[in-house]
Amino acid sequence: MKYLFVHQNMPGQYKHICQRLADDKANTVVFITKREGIELPGVKKVLYKPHRDPAESTHRYIREAERGILHAQEVARKAVALKAQGFVPDIIIGHPGWGETLYLKDVFPDTPLLNFFEFYYHAVGADVGFDPESQVTLDTHCRIRTKNIVQFMGLEAADAGMSPTYWQFQQYPEEYQYKISVIHDGIDTSVCAPDPDASIEVKTADGATTAMKQGEEIITFVVRNLEPYRGFPQFMRAAEIIQKRRPNARIIVIGGDDVSYGRALPEGQTYRKQMLAEVDLDMSRIFFLGRVPYSTYLKVIKVSGVHVYLTFPFVLSWSMLEVMSAGGALVASDTPPVTEVVKDGVNGLLFDFFDHASIADRVDEVLDHKDRMATMRKKARQTIEQNYELENCLAEQFKLIDNLIGGKRPSAGSRPGVPSYRLPKGATAKAPAKKAAAKKTAANKTAAKKTGKRGTARKKASKARAKAK
Repeated sequence: MKYLFVHQNMPGQYKHICQRLADDKANTVVFITKREGIELPGVKKVLYKPHRDPAESTHRYIREAERGILHAQEVARKAVALKAQGFVPDIIIGHPGWGETLYLKDVFPDTPLLNFFEFYYHAVGADVGFDPESQVTLDTHCRIRTKNIVQFMGLEAADAGMSPTYWQFQQYPEEYQYKISVIHDGIDTSVCAPDPDASIEVKTADGATTAMKQGEEIITFVVRNLEPYRGFPQFMRAAEIIQKRRPNARIIVIGGDDVSYGRALPEGQTYRKQMLAEVDLDMSRIFFLGRVPYSTYLKVIKVSGVHVYLTFPFVLSWSMLEVMSAGGALVASDTPPVTEVVKDGVNGLLFDFFDHASIADRVDEVLDHKDRMATMRKKARQTIEQNYELENCLAEQFKLIDNLIGGKRPSAGSRPGVPSYRLPKGATAKAPAKKAAAKKTAANKTAAKKTGKRGTARKKASKARAKAK
């Protein structure tokens, strides 16, 4: 089978499924991406780069749409080159958020396109306007409606889609929801597993090394970037209270100083610098590790005594689920889609996003009642094992892929997030190549048993030679 993946930040959400497919030598896996400096075994990487940025003269509402089109054009050019080389994929799997998949159906019109639908923006009821200090005006509504141009085009172009949580799925226009299956990328519970002997060494502000291990008063906070969308200001205010109350507590913070979501600061400023100037912290007991390798991150979440997670109503981070899988004691904001996973007092503790004192109170609750929290930690892992375990999620993804390759398409009227896949009227089922070959071999064996004849070309040729003699 031939698979084409598309994601600007390879492998993105396709880390597990892409590698699993590439491990099968019968498959050809190609990945179109902007990301340099990464290679995956068995995967052919095709790099692209938009030839320019959006023009300064472009209306600010549609600057992102222009950026998406520039991405889409370059990806389409790479796809045309692949087609000229004889590569026609059996399925295309990609993320439409940056426009990359927009024109792939024009290059490969007969190939099914499976898009990853992560977030559809709204001016009301989600991330925009969530912060009471942010002003929502008519201009905001117009800008957000226009912001969905690329997402909407991705919806129309896709034969089917995946969304990782029901809440994220529900943000998409109801008329198109029938296309989308709610399937999470999957959490590797064998890697993200409890480890009572976990330990880590980190450097202090003066360059010395200090060791930390599971069972100590260690508070962890992990994000891609330290920014308001992920509650960094609230966490820092809570950290000040935690340090004053708990002299033995140490805090580990992972995250960069860029901005992934929301408003960027002026040149040279970061939210970390802002918050360090606002709060009074003992810098010998808080450790900013920046961005770290995955192996370091795993050590951090496994030594965690209590993990704090905050988010605007937005996309759910892998880190929260991985902490739960590792048996972590989770303290999280009472916001969607967190509440789709976490039940207060059962598999985690919830708090009001803007109440930083409540964060400190819930941290105390965990650290002061470690025995009682043991059950909560077990429930957290069970939640991941039952609903987000990697092998189960991969099985659902492969089932969806097989349906699409086999010619089936989602039909309207199914259960939300669980579409029924049927052949279009008058269409003939197409079996995936490996399955078709297996069926053909099995059919030949069955026919041979019934007739008692091998019926092979070799035997026919042998008989012909015997007659000739």
